[in-house]
Amino acid sequence: MITLPDPAAALESGTASVSPPIAEFAPEFLLRRFGDAVERHEGAGLAALFAADGIYHDCFHGAFAGRTAIAALIDDWFYRTARDFRWTFHDPVFDGATLYARYAFSYRSKLAGAPDGRVGFEGVSIMRIVHGLIHEYREVAHTGPVLAALNFSPERIAAVMAKHNRQVWASAEFAAHRALPGGDLPKAPTP
Repeated sequence: MITLPDPAAALESGTASVSPPIAEFAPEFLLRRFGDAVERHEGAGLAALFAADGIYHDCFHGAFAGRTAIAALIDDWFYRTARDFRWTFHDPVFDGATLYARYAFSYRSKLAGAPDGRVGFEGVSIMRIVHGLIHEYREVAHTGPVLAALNFSPERIAAVMAKHNRQVWASAEFAAHRALPGGDLPKAPTP
């Protein structure tokens, strides 16, 4: 089994860029470290799993580039509105460059009007791995039901879903789709 750098020390010293060879890469180990860092409120621990110029595309909060910004995503954004996170990964598939894993993600919301109990959603993480570190993280998540569970109004849910749709439609992967007749995205409400 490989050993990744100590999360806190790696972020401080920059040694997180020293990584194990891809032949020794253990997806399950990386995924467990990823989930543990979020659950323990250790933004620096999560950031240490990323390349120095890594980017995290969060389905709610947008893109965070570099280890400092990725640490802030966890410490400042995630924990500002929620607590008691649980993030588990399932059925990882790694082709030597891209790691895919289904996940289950739950938490207790701090938002006014939200229920006191745990809410959650499922998704798929997509990670580009370079020299054993995450170079780019993005996800496809089934977030509509959790917004309803948080007691968001139907209008607010529609606005969030429209925002997600605009992000997907603007992606490079959809360029060929946008070029087709009728490929313009209709105007939609903004959150």
